[in-house]
Amino acid sequence: MKLTLRVWRQRNADADGAMSTYQVDGISADMSFLEMLDTLNEELILAGEDPVAFDHDCREGICGACSLVINGDAHGPERTTTCQLHMRSFHDGDTIDIEPWRASAFPVVKDLVVDRSAFDRIIQAGGYVTAPTGAAPEAHATPVPKPDADFAFEHAECIGCGACVAACPNGAAMLFTSAKVNHLNVLPQGAPERETRVLDMVAQMDQEGFGGCTLAGECATACPKGIPLFSITGMNKEWLRASRKAPRR
Repeated sequence: MKLTLRVWRQRNADADGAMSTYQVDGISADMSFLEMLDTLNEELILAGEDPVAFDHDCREGICGACSLVINGDAHGPERTTTCQLHMRSFHDGDTIDIEPWRASAFPVVKDLVVDRSAFDRIIQAGGYVTAPTGAAPEAHATPVPKPDADFAFEHAECIGCGACVAACPNGAAMLFTSAKVNHLNVLPQGAPERETRVLDMVAQMDQEGFGGCTLAGECATACPKGIPLFSITGMNKEWLRASRKAPRR
């Protein structure tokens, strides 16, 4: 395939960015999207130009590092991660626009790389347990009803890629935060921090400058792991319950 790529180039966080156009040829339909970008970068390096910076790690759809807006869609036209998107989803002669996540809480570092440390700080605010569970065998010795285990596992699938934020018209992080809250709050190991967890994580989310949630639903549509929209309403109930018990300041 021969493709025209319009790629966002930005030297650093303080510089102005712009779309640059490149032509790539000889792209196989079996290549992943990141392998296609590797091909582009090889050509740029041989030409003495600066390669396009983009995030990647496992390339197996489990780390959440690959974060691109492709033709206006988070992770592209398929409901998967960018690294698992293959070029057979495109056609010979296509023009493909490639941009970074667009959210004020995710500032651009360079080109297609954004700083998602805001997610790390939300996790640090309450995404942990203090119960001494020991190693895996001891932790598994605590009985958990199957519906609760299934609910927790469904939310634990969140890989923190940020597609929910990129897809949301408000730049909200409610789906990510709710997945982390609900994952732990339903388990007995997470019970000691159940109320402080949701209050602290939501407060940190607001402090990071993410937008407000209006339940547009774009976040759940874009999520490559299928975190359901009702996760947000579940967290809202947890927050209301906890806020009523919290002492007034």
